Amino acid sequence: MSGFGPGDPFLSDCPARLALDLIADKWTAVVLYGLSKGPVRHGELIELIGGISRKMLTQTLRRLEAHGLIDRHAYAEVPPRVEYRLTPLGTTLIEPIHALTEWAREHGDAVLDALDAHGEPGRP
Repeated sequence: MSGFGPGDPFLSDCPARLALDLIADKWTAVVLYGLSKGPVRHGELIELIGGISRKMLTQTLRRLEAHGLIDRHAYAEVPPRVEYRLTPLGTTLIEPIHALTEWAREHGDAVLDALDAHGEPGRP
């Protein structure tokens, strides 16, 4: 017997699995953390994050908005201004993201050392 039962977050039909898939995305934690200090515009996020394309940021923001983690607010101004901010639900992820960030700072060198010793999977 596997020890897993209905509702286990690692099973495909569990709502928790959807949440885990969402936060395990490459850019989700970075974008959420970028919004943790208050409302931010799209261009400011591009500069803050670095390495993310405009297209990928837009896709990530739309996905986070659809899942209720961020709000998009468009101001009726010329030129148009749009800001993104965390929802109360999105704010609940900042502490776990901070904990993972601290873990990465503490153990990042060990992970790189292991990667150097074993080689990256799929590379000669």
